[in-house]
Amino acid sequence: MRDNHGSLTMQTTLIHRFATLSALALTLLFTAGFAECYKPVKKNQLPARIKTVAVPAFQNNALRYKIEHRFTQAVINELIHRGRGLRVQGDREGADAVIEGVIKGYQFRGVLLDDQGRARIFEVTIEAAVTVRDQAENRVLYDNQNFVFRGEYEFANDPRNFFNEEDPAVQRMARSFAESVVSTLINAIEIK
Repeated sequence: MRDNHGSLTMQTTLIHRFATLSALALTLLFTAGFAECYKPVKKNQLPARIKTVAVPAFQNNALRYKIEHRFTQAVINELIHRGRGLRVQGDREGADAVIEGVIKGYQFRGVLLDDQGRARIFEVTIEAAVTVRDQAENRVLYDNQNFVFRGEYEFANDPRNFFNEEDPAVQRMARSFAESVVSTLINAIEIK
């Protein structure tokens, strides 16, 4: 009996060690694989000669009050925040690159009605175009003529608590737009 019990204990120990080593090997395999996939961007991928970026006021073809100002300001703020040493200015003169933008369209529509048939949740859609030019070589670094951003806002049920959420929704969309444009610049998706 002792031999069976000792043999059984030895088998259990071997199985336990094998399971532990297998779990450790799998953990190392997954960790090594994920570490290889994630490579943080450590430097600005724009051409080295670009030190100053101009962001002139965007054009407003949507005819929505001050929308171009919100989007221009969001891009400037994002470049200052994440531009990794880039100087940002409003004037094209003296800039190495220029970010030109056009707000092409603005729409909002009700997407959810309450029990009385009134719209409570609205969707805002803004369509924009962006071109980034290298001033020295007079070439396009990036061009997207169909940036589309959507956001939602809700009206309160009680008219006494009414607060127009349209402006904050547009601000959120402008920040998302700016993050997208600046990420594209920093990570250098170029047209060749």
